[in-house]
Amino acid sequence: MGAVYILWLRELKRYVRSRVQILASLGQPLLYLLVLGFGLGPVFQQSGNGSYLQFIAPGVIGMTVLFTSIFSGIGLLWDRQFGFLKETLVAPVPRTTIMIGRTLGGATVAMLQGTLVLAVCLIAGFRPVSLASIPLAFLFMALTAVVFAGLGTAIGSALQDMQGFQLVMNFLVMPIFFLSGALFPLTNLPKVLGAVTKLDPLSYGVDGLRSALLGVSHYGVAVDILVLCVTATIFMALGGYMFSKIQL
Repeated sequence: MGAVYILWLRELKRYVRSRVQILASLGQPLLYLLVLGFGLGPVFQQSGNGSYLQFIAPGVIGMTVLFTSIFSGIGLLWDRQFGFLKETLVAPVPRTTIMIGRTLGGATVAMLQGTLVLAVCLIAGFRPVSLASIPLAFLFMALTAVVFAGLGTAIGSALQDMQGFQLVMNFLVMPIFFLSGALFPLTNLPKVLGAVTKLDPLSYGVDGLRSALLGVSHYGVAVDILVLCVTATIFMALGGYMFSKIQL
């Protein structure tokens, strides 16, 4: 447990020290929130679906958690390149313990980043249905962060250099985001697209955030929590297995 805590704390310290990275990581969420939220607002409202800013805010929070947690796992590549990973792996602790500490640290950073975006959403005019639902929203942020931090660790363990980074972005991370329903409602979709969105773990994270913050759910809170818990277990196990196979 001591090693897990040390690695978790290291990820938090790295995040706090990276002030420029914190500001830079807010750029894309702000772009989606302000440009799409206000730009497509009149069209969304004319279709009878209410405020698009209200609709898109949980999706932008989910996007932030996705990107931050995935990139924390891919950060293994930087640690490998600069030699820190080698120093960590020679420590007299199981690799599974190291993986859990790194992954939980990355998930915590993703939650902090999601909290910052939630604050920005509130400033921009987003209003949750009830402040009492905020803890449930944090639960969904935490589950989503653990899911994709585990996946990011598995990916970072499998990649040998940064050349595969764009492949991961274009063929995995971006489809996960766009197929999650973060930018569009999941109701009345074509059957093929509807089936694909059900396979996307982020769909349940975004749906859970909408349920907590807006009181509107497509799958149901119980289903969202169950799917995220099962997926988190699978991805953490996969991340642990891939991390144990790292060759330096």
